Amino acid sequence: MDGNDGSEHVTTHGGEFAAPDGERTFAALPPARGRGFAESWWGRAWLQALEDTALDTAQLKAGRRLARAGAVGAVSVRPGRITAVVQDKDGTAHRSDVLLQRLSPQEWDHFLGMTVERAGHIAALLDRDMPPHLVEDAAAAGVDLLPGIGDLEPECDCEAWDHCGHTAALCYQVARLLDQDPFVLLLMRGRGERELLDELQVRSVARQDTDDTVQAEPQAAAQEGVDAAEAYAEGVILPPLPEAPPLPSEPGPPPSLDAETEPAADVDVAALAFLAARAAAEAHRLLAEALSPGHAHQPVEPEMTLAEDSARLAAAAPDAAAAARLAEASDRDEDGLAGAVRAWGYGGRAALAVLEEEWTPRGDVLARARAALDAAWDEDERPVLRAARNHWTVAGADTQLRHGIDGRWWPYRKERGRWVPAGPAAHDPATALAMVTGAE
Repeated sequence: MDGNDGSEHVTTHGGEFAAPDGERTFAALPPARGRGFAESWWGRAWLQALEDTALDTAQLKAGRRLARAGAVGAVSVRPGRITAVVQDKDGTAHRSDVLLQRLSPQEWDHFLGMTVERAGHIAALLDRDMPPHLVEDAAAAGVDLLPGIGDLEPECDCEAWDHCGHTAALCYQVARLLDQDPFVLLLMRGRGERELLDELQVRSVARQDTDDTVQAEPQAAAQEGVDAAEAYAEGVILPPLPEAPPLPSEPGPPPSLDAETEPAADVDVAALAFLAARAAAEAHRLLAEALSPGHAHQPVEPEMTLAEDSARLAAAAPDAAAAARLAEASDRDEDGLAGAVRAWGYGGRAALAVLEEEWTPRGDVLARARAALDAAWDEDERPVLRAARNHWTVAGADTQLRHGIDGRWWPYRKERGRWVPAGPAAHDPATALAMVTGAE
Protein backbone atom coordinates (compact mmCIF):
# COMPACT_ATOMS: atom_id res chain seq x y z
CA MET A 1 0.00 0.00 0.00
CA ASP A 2 1.07 3.58 -0.55
CA GLY A 3 3.36 5.15 2.03
CA ASN A 4 4.53 1.78 3.42
CA ASP A 5 8.15 2.01 2.22
CA GLY A 6 9.81 0.80 5.40
CA SER A 7 11.64 4.11 5.88
CA GLU A 8 12.86 4.89 9.36
CA HIS A 9 11.01 7.53 11.35
CA VAL A 10 12.72 9.98 13.70
CA THR A 11 11.00 10.83 16.99
CA THR A 12 10.13 14.50 17.57
CA HIS A 13 8.24 16.32 20.32
CA GLY A 14 4.74 15.46 21.52
CA GLY A 15 4.82 11.76 20.59
CA GLU A 16 4.87 12.55 16.89
CA PHE A 17 7.43 11.27 14.38
CA ALA A 18 9.00 13.14 11.48
CA ALA A 19 8.29 11.32 8.22
CA PRO A 20 8.86 11.92 4.50
CA ASP A 21 6.46 13.02 1.77
CA GLY A 22 3.87 14.80 3.87
CA GLU A 23 3.32 11.84 6.21
CA ARG A 24 2.90 12.28 9.97
CA THR A 25 3.20 9.37 12.37
CA PHE A 26 1.90 9.57 15.94
CA ALA A 27 3.08 7.31 18.73
CA ALA A 28 0.54 4.93 20.23
CA LEU A 29 -1.80 6.71 22.63
CA PRO A 30 -2.38 5.42 26.18
CA PRO A 31 -5.62 3.58 26.99
CA ALA A 32 -8.73 5.79 27.01
CA ARG A 33 -10.54 4.25 29.96
CA GLY A 34 -13.13 6.43 31.66
CA ARG A 35 -13.27 9.11 28.95
CA GLY A 36 -14.87 9.75 25.60
CA PHE A 37 -12.84 9.46 22.43
CA ALA A 38 -13.69 12.92 21.10
CA GLU A 39 -14.24 16.18 22.96
CA SER A 40 -14.13 18.62 20.03
CA TRP A 41 -17.15 18.99 17.81
CA TRP A 42 -15.14 18.05 14.72
CA GLY A 43 -13.80 14.93 16.46
CA ARG A 44 -17.37 13.92 17.25
CA ALA A 45 -18.36 14.59 13.63
CA TRP A 46 -15.57 12.21 12.53
CA LEU A 47 -16.97 9.48 14.80
CA GLN A 48 -20.49 10.20 13.60
CA ALA A 49 -19.33 9.49 10.03
CA LEU A 50 -17.88 6.17 11.21
CA GLU A 51 -20.97 5.18 13.16
CA ASP A 52 -23.30 6.19 10.32
CA THR A 53 -21.22 4.19 7.83
CA ALA A 54 -20.60 0.93 9.72
CA LEU A 55 -23.31 -1.68 9.21
CA ASP A 56 -22.40 -3.86 12.19
CA THR A 57 -22.70 -2.18 15.61
CA ALA A 58 -20.98 -5.18 17.19
CA GLN A 59 -17.81 -4.29 15.26
CA LEU A 60 -18.05 -0.72 16.54
CA LYS A 61 -18.22 -1.98 20.12
CA ALA A 62 -15.27 -4.26 19.46
CA GLY A 63 -13.35 -1.30 18.06
CA ARG A 64 -14.10 0.80 21.13
CA ARG A 65 -12.87 -1.99 23.39
CA LEU A 66 -9.62 -2.33 21.45
CA ALA A 67 -9.02 1.42 21.37
CA ARG A 68 -9.77 1.79 25.08
CA ALA A 69 -7.35 -1.04 25.86
CA GLY A 70 -4.52 0.70 23.98
CA ALA A 71 -4.40 -1.96 21.25
CA VAL A 72 -3.84 0.59 18.44
CA GLY A 73 -0.18 1.12 17.59
CA ALA A 74 1.49 4.14 16.05
CA VAL A 75 -0.86 5.91 13.63
CA SER A 76 0.45 7.02 10.23
CA VAL A 77 -1.48 9.87 8.59
CA ARG A 78 -0.91 10.86 4.98
CA PRO A 79 -3.04 12.24 2.14
CA GLY A 80 -6.03 9.98 1.60
CA ARG A 81 -5.09 7.33 4.15
CA ILE A 82 -4.54 6.52 7.82
CA THR A 83 -2.75 3.35 8.89
CA ALA A 84 -2.00 1.50 12.12
CA VAL A 85 -1.30 -1.99 13.43
CA VAL A 86 -4.09 -3.13 15.76
CA GLN A 87 -3.70 -6.10 18.09
CA ASP A 88 -6.53 -8.47 19.05
CA LYS A 89 -6.88 -9.66 22.64
CA ASP A 90 -4.87 -12.77 21.75
CA GLY A 91 -1.99 -10.64 20.46
CA THR A 92 -2.67 -11.19 16.75
CA ALA A 93 -1.59 -8.07 14.84
CA HIS A 94 -3.55 -6.69 11.88
CA ARG A 95 -2.60 -3.87 9.54
CA SER A 96 -5.62 -1.63 9.21
CA ASP A 97 -6.17 1.30 6.87
CA VAL A 98 -8.99 3.80 6.47
CA LEU A 99 -9.19 5.80 3.24
CA LEU A 100 -10.65 9.28 2.84
CA GLN A 101 -11.07 11.05 -0.51
CA ARG A 102 -8.53 13.84 -1.11
CA LEU A 103 -9.76 17.25 -2.15
CA SER A 104 -9.28 18.07 -5.81
CA PRO A 105 -6.98 20.94 -6.90
CA GLN A 106 -10.09 23.01 -7.66
CA GLU A 107 -11.54 22.31 -4.20
CA TRP A 108 -8.25 23.30 -2.56
CA ASP A 109 -8.24 26.50 -4.59
CA HIS A 110 -11.76 27.33 -3.37
CA PHE A 111 -10.86 26.48 0.24
CA LEU A 112 -7.66 28.56 0.25
CA GLY A 113 -9.40 31.49 -1.41
CA MET A 114 -12.20 31.39 1.17
CA THR A 115 -9.78 31.07 4.10
CA VAL A 116 -7.49 33.93 3.09
CA GLU A 117 -10.50 36.28 2.89
CA ARG A 118 -11.28 35.63 6.55
CA ALA A 119 -8.35 36.20 8.87
CA GLY A 120 -10.27 34.61 11.72
CA HIS A 121 -10.16 31.23 9.96
CA ILE A 122 -6.35 31.29 9.74
CA ALA A 123 -6.06 32.38 13.37
CA ALA A 124 -8.37 29.55 14.47
CA LEU A 125 -6.36 26.91 12.61
CA LEU A 126 -3.10 28.19 14.07
CA ASP A 127 -4.74 27.89 17.49
CA ARG A 128 -5.56 24.25 16.68
CA ASP A 129 -9.26 25.05 16.47
CA MET A 130 -11.82 24.39 13.75
CA PRO A 131 -14.84 26.63 14.44
CA PRO A 132 -18.14 25.58 12.87
CA HIS A 133 -18.30 28.67 10.67
CA LEU A 134 -14.99 27.67 9.00
CA VAL A 135 -16.51 24.34 7.96
CA GLU A 136 -19.76 26.05 6.95
CA ASP A 137 -17.93 28.66 4.84
CA ALA A 138 -15.93 25.87 3.20
CA ALA A 139 -19.16 23.99 2.41
CA ALA A 140 -20.61 27.18 0.91
CA ALA A 141 -17.52 27.27 -1.33
CA GLY A 142 -18.24 23.69 -2.43
CA VAL A 143 -15.69 21.98 -0.16
CA ASP A 144 -16.67 19.28 2.36
CA LEU A 145 -13.91 19.09 4.98
CA LEU A 146 -15.51 16.64 7.38
CA PRO A 147 -16.37 13.14 6.20
CA GLY A 148 -19.96 12.03 5.80
CA ILE A 149 -21.76 8.71 5.46
CA GLY A 150 -19.67 6.27 3.42
CA ASP A 151 -16.61 8.54 3.21
CA LEU A 152 -14.44 6.46 5.58
CA GLU A 153 -13.49 3.42 3.50
CA PRO A 154 -11.96 0.50 5.47
CA GLU A 155 -9.13 -1.86 4.46
CA CYS A 156 -7.84 -4.55 6.83
CA ASP A 157 -5.81 -7.70 6.39
CA CYS A 158 -8.44 -9.59 8.45
CA GLU A 159 -10.37 -9.42 5.15
CA ALA A 160 -13.59 -8.05 6.59
CA TRP A 161 -15.78 -6.53 3.87
CA ASP A 162 -17.07 -3.71 6.09
CA HIS A 163 -15.61 -1.83 9.01
CA CYS A 164 -14.17 -4.43 11.38
CA GLY A 165 -13.12 -3.97 14.99
CA HIS A 166 -9.60 -3.08 13.83
CA THR A 167 -10.56 -0.25 11.46
CA ALA A 168 -13.14 1.00 13.95
CA ALA A 169 -10.47 1.08 16.68
CA LEU A 170 -8.21 3.06 14.33
CA CYS A 171 -10.99 5.60 13.71
CA TYR A 172 -11.72 5.98 17.42
CA GLN A 173 -8.03 6.58 18.09
CA VAL A 174 -7.76 9.12 15.26
CA ALA A 175 -10.65 11.07 16.80
CA ARG A 176 -8.34 11.73 19.77
CA LEU A 177 -5.65 13.01 17.39
CA LEU A 178 -8.15 15.28 15.66
CA ASP A 179 -9.10 16.77 19.03
CA GLN A 180 -5.49 17.88 19.46
CA ASP A 181 -4.83 19.09 15.92
CA PRO A 182 -7.36 19.69 13.09
CA PHE A 183 -4.42 19.87 10.64
CA VAL A 184 -4.51 16.05 10.84
CA LEU A 185 -7.82 16.17 8.96
CA LEU A 186 -6.46 18.61 6.39
CA LEU A 187 -3.48 16.30 5.81
CA MET A 188 -5.87 13.42 5.17
CA ARG A 189 -7.64 15.67 2.67
CA GLY A 190 -4.34 16.21 0.84
CA ARG A 191 -2.33 19.13 2.25
CA GLY A 192 0.20 19.14 5.09
CA GLU A 193 0.37 21.97 7.60
CA ARG A 194 3.55 23.61 6.28
CA GLU A 195 2.42 23.44 2.65
CA LEU A 196 -0.98 24.83 3.58
CA LEU A 197 0.38 27.74 5.63
CA ASP A 198 2.92 28.65 2.94
CA GLU A 199 0.18 28.83 0.33
CA LEU A 200 -2.02 30.93 2.61
CA GLN A 201 0.92 33.30 3.16
CA VAL A 202 1.46 33.72 -0.58
CA ARG A 203 -2.22 34.40 -1.18
CA SER A 204 -2.44 36.83 1.75
CA VAL A 205 0.44 38.91 0.39
CA ALA A 206 -1.07 38.95 -3.11
CA ARG A 207 -4.46 39.96 -1.74
CA GLN A 208 -2.95 42.77 0.34
CA ASP A 209 -1.11 44.14 -2.71
CA THR A 210 -4.38 44.12 -4.66
CA ASP A 211 -6.27 45.85 -1.84
CA ASP A 212 -3.60 48.56 -1.59
CA THR A 213 -3.86 49.24 -5.32
CA VAL A 214 -7.66 49.41 -5.24
CA GLN A 215 -7.65 51.80 -2.27
CA ALA A 216 -5.05 54.11 -3.87
CA GLU A 217 -7.13 54.75 -7.00
CA PRO A 218 -10.15 56.42 -5.32
CA GLN A 219 -7.80 58.61 -3.28
CA ALA A 220 -6.10 59.89 -6.45
CA ALA A 221 -9.48 60.64 -8.00
CA ALA A 222 -10.58 62.54 -4.90
CA GLN A 223 -7.50 64.77 -5.09
CA GLU A 224 -8.27 65.77 -8.70
CA GLY A 225 -11.90 66.53 -7.91
CA VAL A 226 -15.06 65.42 -9.74
CA ASP A 227 -18.02 67.60 -10.59
CA ALA A 228 -20.93 66.49 -8.40
CA ALA A 229 -23.53 66.66 -11.19
CA GLU A 230 -21.27 64.68 -13.52
CA ALA A 231 -20.58 62.07 -10.88
CA TYR A 232 -24.27 61.67 -10.17
CA ALA A 233 -25.17 61.44 -13.85
CA GLU A 234 -22.51 58.83 -14.57
CA GLY A 235 -23.28 56.80 -11.48
CA VAL A 236 -19.74 56.85 -10.16
CA ILE A 237 -19.41 54.52 -7.18
CA LEU A 238 -18.40 56.26 -3.99
CA PRO A 239 -15.16 55.28 -2.29
CA PRO A 240 -15.54 52.45 0.20
CA LEU A 241 -16.45 53.21 3.77
CA PRO A 242 -13.57 53.22 6.24
CA GLU A 243 -12.83 50.06 8.20
CA ALA A 244 -15.01 49.52 11.24
CA PRO A 245 -13.23 50.24 14.52
CA PRO A 246 -11.86 47.14 16.25
CA LEU A 247 -14.02 45.31 18.75
CA PRO A 248 -13.18 46.40 22.31
CA SER A 249 -11.50 43.69 24.35
CA GLU A 250 -14.27 43.88 26.98
CA PRO A 251 -17.60 45.62 27.55
CA GLY A 252 -17.47 49.26 28.53
CA PRO A 253 -18.50 50.30 32.03
CA PRO A 254 -22.18 51.18 32.46
CA PRO A 255 -23.06 54.77 33.38
CA SER A 256 -22.66 55.69 37.02
CA LEU A 257 -25.84 55.79 39.06
CA ASP A 258 -24.22 57.81 41.82
CA ALA A 259 -26.16 61.06 41.60
CA GLU A 260 -27.00 63.84 43.99
CA THR A 261 -30.71 63.17 43.57
CA GLU A 262 -32.09 60.41 45.77
CA PRO A 263 -33.65 57.55 43.77
CA ALA A 264 -37.39 57.03 43.87
CA ALA A 265 -38.58 54.71 46.61
CA ASP A 266 -39.49 51.91 44.19
CA VAL A 267 -36.10 51.94 42.36
CA ASP A 268 -33.63 49.23 43.39
CA VAL A 269 -30.33 50.92 42.53
CA ALA A 270 -28.22 47.77 42.98
CA ALA A 271 -30.51 45.75 40.71
CA LEU A 272 -30.52 48.53 38.11
CA ALA A 273 -26.69 48.68 38.15
CA PHE A 274 -26.57 44.90 37.72
CA LEU A 275 -28.95 45.03 34.75
CA ALA A 276 -26.93 47.84 33.14
CA ALA A 277 -23.69 45.83 33.49
CA ARG A 278 -25.34 42.71 32.02
CA ALA A 279 -26.80 44.75 29.13
CA ALA A 280 -23.30 46.04 28.31
CA ALA A 281 -21.89 42.50 28.43
CA GLU A 282 -24.68 41.14 26.22
CA ALA A 283 -24.24 44.00 23.72
CA HIS A 284 -20.51 43.21 23.53
CA ARG A 285 -21.27 39.52 22.91
CA LEU A 286 -23.81 40.28 20.20
CA LEU A 287 -21.43 42.71 18.48
CA ALA A 288 -18.65 40.11 18.53
CA GLU A 289 -21.00 37.59 16.90
CA ALA A 290 -22.17 40.13 14.32
CA LEU A 291 -18.56 40.86 13.30
CA SER A 292 -17.57 37.20 13.05
CA PRO A 293 -17.26 35.63 9.56
CA GLY A 294 -20.39 33.95 8.26
CA HIS A 295 -22.68 35.59 10.79
CA ALA A 296 -25.09 36.72 8.07
CA HIS A 297 -25.74 33.06 7.19
CA GLN A 298 -26.67 32.05 10.75
CA PRO A 299 -30.36 31.65 11.64
CA VAL A 300 -31.90 34.28 13.90
CA GLU A 301 -32.45 32.90 17.39
CA PRO A 302 -35.95 33.30 18.82
CA GLU A 303 -36.41 35.77 21.64
CA MET A 304 -35.64 34.39 25.09
CA THR A 305 -38.47 33.41 27.38
CA LEU A 306 -38.68 34.87 30.88
CA ALA A 307 -37.43 31.58 32.32
CA GLU A 308 -34.43 31.53 29.98
CA ASP A 309 -33.51 35.15 30.53
CA SER A 310 -33.78 34.74 34.30
CA ALA A 311 -31.32 31.84 34.19
CA ARG A 312 -28.96 33.86 31.97
CA LEU A 313 -29.00 36.79 34.38
CA ALA A 314 -28.69 34.60 37.47
CA ALA A 315 -25.62 32.94 35.93
CA ALA A 316 -23.85 36.30 36.31
CA ALA A 317 -24.01 35.95 40.13
CA PRO A 318 -26.18 38.90 41.20
CA ASP A 319 -26.52 39.76 44.88
CA ALA A 320 -28.91 37.78 47.05
CA ALA A 321 -31.79 40.24 46.70
CA ALA A 322 -31.61 40.31 42.90
CA ALA A 323 -31.28 36.50 42.79
CA ALA A 324 -34.41 36.15 44.90
CA ARG A 325 -36.31 38.46 42.54
CA LEU A 326 -35.14 36.44 39.53
CA ALA A 327 -36.28 33.23 41.19
CA GLU A 328 -39.69 34.71 41.98
CA ALA A 329 -40.12 36.19 38.49
CA SER A 330 -39.33 32.84 36.86
CA ASP A 331 -41.56 30.89 39.29
CA ARG A 332 -38.61 28.96 40.77
CA ASP A 333 -37.42 28.43 44.32
CA GLU A 334 -33.79 28.96 45.37
CA ASP A 335 -32.72 25.40 44.50
CA GLY A 336 -34.63 25.55 41.23
CA LEU A 337 -32.80 28.71 40.19
CA ALA A 338 -29.45 27.17 41.19
CA GLY A 339 -30.20 24.15 38.99
CA ALA A 340 -31.18 26.43 36.09
CA VAL A 341 -27.93 28.37 36.47
CA ARG A 342 -25.94 25.12 36.44
CA ALA A 343 -27.77 23.94 33.31
CA TRP A 344 -27.20 27.30 31.60
CA GLY A 345 -23.48 27.03 32.27
CA TYR A 346 -23.33 23.57 30.70
CA GLY A 347 -25.25 24.33 27.52
CA GLY A 348 -27.38 27.48 27.50
CA ARG A 349 -30.92 27.23 26.23
CA ALA A 350 -30.64 23.59 25.11
CA ALA A 351 -29.43 22.46 28.54
CA LEU A 352 -32.12 24.47 30.31
CA ALA A 353 -34.83 22.88 28.15
CA VAL A 354 -33.57 19.40 29.07
CA LEU A 355 -33.69 20.33 32.76
CA GLU A 356 -37.17 21.83 32.81
CA GLU A 357 -39.08 20.26 29.92
CA GLU A 358 -39.92 16.57 29.52
CA TRP A 359 -40.95 15.19 26.15
CA THR A 360 -42.10 11.89 24.78
CA PRO A 361 -39.92 10.57 21.93
CA ARG A 362 -41.64 9.32 18.80
CA GLY A 363 -41.30 5.65 17.97
CA ASP A 364 -38.42 6.11 15.53
CA VAL A 365 -36.58 8.50 17.88
CA LEU A 366 -37.03 6.07 20.77
CA ALA A 367 -35.72 3.20 18.65
CA ARG A 368 -32.58 5.15 17.74
CA ALA A 369 -32.07 6.11 21.39
CA ARG A 370 -32.35 2.48 22.52
CA ALA A 371 -29.97 1.40 19.76
CA ALA A 372 -27.42 3.99 20.92
CA LEU A 373 -27.74 2.74 24.50
CA ASP A 374 -27.34 -0.89 23.39
CA ALA A 375 -24.26 -0.05 21.32
CA ALA A 376 -22.56 2.01 24.03
CA TRP A 377 -21.70 -0.88 26.35
CA ASP A 378 -20.98 -4.59 26.18
CA GLU A 379 -23.97 -6.59 27.31
CA ASP A 380 -22.31 -7.65 30.57
CA GLU A 381 -21.25 -4.05 31.34
CA ARG A 382 -24.42 -2.21 30.40
CA PRO A 383 -26.12 -0.54 33.39
CA VAL A 384 -29.79 -1.28 34.02
CA LEU A 385 -31.73 1.78 32.84
CA ARG A 386 -35.38 2.51 33.60
CA ALA A 387 -37.01 4.73 30.98
CA ALA A 388 -39.65 7.38 31.64
CA ARG A 389 -40.33 9.54 28.59
CA ASN A 390 -36.90 11.02 27.68
CA HIS A 391 -35.31 10.19 31.07
CA TRP A 392 -33.22 7.02 31.58
CA THR A 393 -32.44 6.43 35.27
CA VAL A 394 -29.73 3.98 36.37
CA ALA A 395 -31.30 1.37 38.64
CA GLY A 396 -30.01 1.50 42.18
CA ALA A 397 -28.01 4.70 41.64
CA ASP A 398 -28.59 8.42 41.86
CA THR A 399 -27.57 8.90 38.22
CA GLN A 400 -29.59 9.55 35.12
CA LEU A 401 -29.30 10.22 31.38
CA ARG A 402 -31.64 12.63 29.64
CA HIS A 403 -32.16 12.48 25.89
CA GLY A 404 -32.35 15.87 24.18
CA ILE A 405 -34.51 16.64 21.17
CA ASP A 406 -31.29 17.09 19.15
CA GLY A 407 -30.23 13.50 19.94
CA ARG A 408 -27.57 14.34 22.51
CA TRP A 409 -27.33 12.80 25.99
CA TRP A 410 -27.13 14.89 29.17
CA PRO A 411 -25.77 13.50 32.47
CA TYR A 412 -27.71 14.07 35.69
CA ARG A 413 -27.27 13.19 39.36
CA LYS A 414 -29.64 13.41 42.32
CA GLU A 415 -28.68 15.89 45.01
CA ARG A 416 -30.87 16.45 48.09
CA GLY A 417 -33.75 14.69 46.38
CA ARG A 418 -33.59 16.81 43.20
CA TRP A 419 -32.17 15.89 39.78
CA VAL A 420 -29.50 18.37 38.70
CA PRO A 421 -27.23 18.61 35.62
CA ALA A 422 -23.83 16.95 36.04
CA GLY A 423 -22.02 17.97 32.85
CA PRO A 424 -22.30 19.02 29.21
CA ALA A 425 -24.03 16.94 26.55
CA ALA A 426 -22.38 14.09 24.63
CA HIS A 427 -23.41 12.21 21.51
CA ASP A 428 -22.43 8.91 23.14
CA PRO A 429 -24.53 7.89 26.20
CA ALA A 430 -21.59 6.05 27.80
CA THR A 431 -19.48 9.21 27.61
CA ALA A 432 -22.29 11.24 29.21
CA LEU A 433 -22.74 8.72 32.00
CA ALA A 434 -18.98 8.64 32.64
CA MET A 435 -19.17 12.34 33.60
CA VAL A 436 -21.29 11.27 36.59
CA THR A 437 -19.80 7.90 37.51
CA GLY A 438 -16.15 8.53 36.58
CA ALA A 439 -16.05 5.43 34.35
CA GLU A 440 -18.00 4.09 31.42
